[in-house]
Amino acid sequence: MQARIDNMMSINGPAVKALIGFARSAEGQGVPQQTLQLAVLRASQINGCSVCVDMHTKESLAAGETTERLFAVSAWRDAPYFTEAERAALALAEAVTRIGDQSDPVPDAVWQAAAAHYDDKQLTALVVAISAINSFNRINVATRQVAGWSG
Repeated sequence: MQARIDNMMSINGPAVKALIGFARSAEGQGVPQQTLQLAVLRASQINGCSVCVDMHTKESLAAGETTERLFAVSAWRDAPYFTEAERAALALAEAVTRIGDQSDPVPDAVWQAAAAHYDDKQLTALVVAISAINSFNRINVATRQVAGWSG
């Protein structure tokens, strides 16, 4: 696969920097970094963004995440490796990512499950992280960015 645009940062640096800043604003808000990484990885899997799947898998491994958990993210409902709080974050990531797939895009049950584990500040951080990664995914997929390429 060949990228349609070689380096988004060099073409529209302010937009990319703003999106990076938006994504980073989710950090340090009380949601474990490991949970944020799982959520953005799951959204990236759904969106078919090889760049983000590759990057967030590598970042998670470097931060001490286990291969068992990373291999099971796409099957989190049936895998024994995740806490209830992580499951709630993963369900929220799926709902926010698939907003066009159902008449009630983020069902109350999904939100309430997340709210049982995270306060409003943490929920906001999760929604921001998921929204940001969805933007990155769409940029990378539209421009056919290549996983592992650093431009």
